[in-house]
Amino acid sequence: MIQARRIGHATFETPDLDRAVDYYKEITGLVLAEREPGRAFLASKLGQLVVQLEEGSNAQCTGLSFEVAPDSDFDAMRRSLTEQGIASELANDSVPGIGRVLKFKDPKGTNIELFSEWNYLGKHHQVIGVGPYKLGHVAFIVDDAKKTTDFYTQVLGFRVSDWVEDFFSFLRCGPDHHTVNFLTGKKTQMHHIAFEVKDFAHIQNACELFGQKEIPIIWGPLRHSGPGHNISTYHQNPDSHTVEFYTELDQMKDETLGYFEPRPWHHDTPQRPKVWRKGNSRGGWGPPPTEAYLRSSRT
Repeated sequence: MIQARRIGHATFETPDLDRAVDYYKEITGLVLAEREPGRAFLASKLGQLVVQLEEGSNAQCTGLSFEVAPDSDFDAMRRSLTEQGIASELANDSVPGIGRVLKFKDPKGTNIELFSEWNYLGKHHQVIGVGPYKLGHVAFIVDDAKKTTDFYTQVLGFRVSDWVEDFFSFLRCGPDHHTVNFLTGKKTQMHHIAFEVKDFAHIQNACELFGQKEIPIIWGPLRHSGPGHNISTYHQNPDSHTVEFYTELDQMKDETLGYFEPRPWHHDTPQRPKVWRKGNSRGGWGPPPTEAYLRSSRT
């Protein structure tokens, strides 16, 4: 079975490429690693590619990439996909820093690219904006969260960290509590994209920047009381995508032990994967989501 191990970068179509590049540079704090007609590639200040932008008519997330082990057999992975009725292709992609990739689509039509070879796009960049360490996770509204969850667990080797009742799944492919999330709703679309920052002081600096730039905070700062327990703040970018900056996300550092690293704010001791009840509010803090956040995530 294919085993995804880390999220690489997300690809976005945007109707205004210049505006999107400016946002990711000046607000998110990414580095423009390369630009060509109709496309731009942005890296974290550590030098990892995290966002690919493509000029188009719609504002939408069109692709995700995942790293697999260095010794992965791409021909064997392609055969495995074929046996499961999934069309795929091998390519030496033109994305900066990424070598050979295996391309296919997930059930909601998102382009998936698997890679094992990559290079830093520079290092120790000085950035303006928030300056996250990495792309952490991407959440989607889908027509059937269980169907999409089954695809990611059975085809890509993800593990389920938590469910909220039967409509909201949290999946991990490494130690982080979640790398992808799927929420059942009426319209298939991205729910939010999330970037990891260093600590709470880094969250505060982000909020100060939002204040200076007159960017409304649509939820937070807060500590989530349910799955993941991360400290977060949310805003919207110029393409009306909800963007989260977070820190202190739960981690499962030993899959054999089967519990998340103990923390003072956990509901259970130890905290293990489970099904949460909707509206559980024990253990968290911060303001409730604003109407702007609820509108942006309405299913």
